Amino acid sequence: MDILTVLIADDHPVFRKGLKAILATMPETDLVGEASSGEEAVRLAEKLQPDVVLMDLQMPGGGGLPAIRQIVQTSPHIRVLVVTMFEDDDSVFAAMRAGARGYVLKDMNDEEIKRAILAAGSGEAIFSPAIAEHMMSFFAARPDYAADIFPDLTDSERNVLKLMAQGLSNEAIARQLGFSVKTVRNYSSNIFSKLQVADRAQAIVKAREAGLK
Repeated sequence: MDILTVLIADDHPVFRKGLKAILATMPETDLVGEASSGEEAVRLAEKLQPDVVLMDLQMPGGGGLPAIRQIVQTSPHIRVLVVTMFEDDDSVFAAMRAGARGYVLKDMNDEEIKRAILAAGSGEAIFSPAIAEHMMSFFAARPDYAADIFPDLTDSERNVLKLMAQGLSNEAIARQLGFSVKTVRNYSSNIFSKLQVADRAQAIVKAREAGLK
């Protein structure tokens, strides 16, 4: 069996230490590097060409989502497994759209983490049970979220509008989706223009009337 090379990308030293301890008990894996920011993850992934990257979403240097996109774009053979505390739908689907092969939560036990790493390394799509349940619920409710609601909006703009309609601030939306506040403001401006409304309040009214919630 080929050895599975792994890169850890997480800005929390204690969690990296925990992952390293788990990998040390897995003779089928070889830890080739550690990154503590999104930018460093991209740089090391390009340099080391690991089989699997264990990627946190919230990190300095751009965060995990832009790092996933760049890694997958430049090295599509690298499998990115998100390992995070965030289990909201927007984070999950943003990560999958960015190119992640799997999404698991940091509260999984050691054996579950091991299985997830090996599954990602073999090319499987792997999800924590809680995340799989989120995905099933999401698709069961898909009619409320269909692209025919405001078809001129991109998926990202629709995500922003959805959270806007739930009353979240730009800062809270940025945290939920892994964007910068500036990016959320840009998306908001695009939304106002496409919906032909003057401000946030009018956009929210239009979104709720259309059933986007």
